[in-house]
Amino acid sequence: MNGGVLSSASEQALVLTEVAWVLIVGAAIVFTLTMLVLALALRRQKRAIPARWWVVGGFAFPVVVLSALLVYGTLRTVGLDRPPANPLAVGVTAHMWWWEIRYRDPASGREVRVANELHLPVGRPVQLGLASADVIHSVWVPALGGKMDTVPGRVNRLVITAREPGIYRGVCAEFCGEQHARMALHVVVLPADDFDRWLSAQAQPARPTEPDSQAGRGARAFVAQGCVACHTVRGLAEGAALGPDLTHVGSRGWLGAGTLRNEPQAAARWIASVQALKPNARMPSFAHLDPATLDALGAYLEQLK
Repeated sequence: MNGGVLSSASEQALVLTEVAWVLIVGAAIVFTLTMLVLALALRRQKRAIPARWWVVGGFAFPVVVLSALLVYGTLRTVGLDRPPANPLAVGVTAHMWWWEIRYRDPASGREVRVANELHLPVGRPVQLGLASADVIHSVWVPALGGKMDTVPGRVNRLVITAREPGIYRGVCAEFCGEQHARMALHVVVLPADDFDRWLSAQAQPARPTEPDSQAGRGARAFVAQGCVACHTVRGLAEGAALGPDLTHVGSRGWLGAGTLRNEPQAAARWIASVQALKPNARMPSFAHLDPATLDALGAYLEQLK
């Protein structure tokens, strides 16, 4: 996994990293000169300190340097959130404690919903429309750009133009409740052709299962246990929106917004132990289910790719 606050993987992050280094160097210069003035003052012991020391070192120099840094930072970051020409528009809604992501399928015009993984194409400007379904959250993917809040009742904008393929970990950067720390957003940056193929695949309904297979038994259990009250699986049950859309959950790298790697048996473990893994998540644990039913549910979810 790539990314860090000083590892720039987007055009916007490149500017922010440059500004960060200039501010770090400027602050270091101010600190160093302040310590030199302090050292000189200590050496003078009880002798009076000339007034010009205080005027120049304590007022004029900090005002000039900090004002210059303020003007530089403001001018250098102007336009970073300006709507680009022909952007890919993606909606991101923060929930307690997961991310809902919405695309528009260019072939059918239909809305495509995924969860907790934001896929972006290399080189194309992307405009994220950021909203919240409950409390204030904040999107921050250090390698791709600055922090932006999601606020109930309004839509904020964040523009990203990714420069390099890779997987970048983002976080919610505004405390939002008990599971704030388990609210990761993984950003998968793909070459343009690979992104188009991914989006086309995500727009398709779930593959049908063989009725007598383990996955087929899991699909029936998915309906019988009431999972369809919260989760949509296109091709099986649609319309539910309380929880993440699971139509292609098997293709995702993580479950529970970064809580569990999406490995074999992980889905069954998540279903049985949600409240142990992520206390106070909106989904209850289903530990009362027998092992055969849990395994069938896990097999069904794993093959939703």
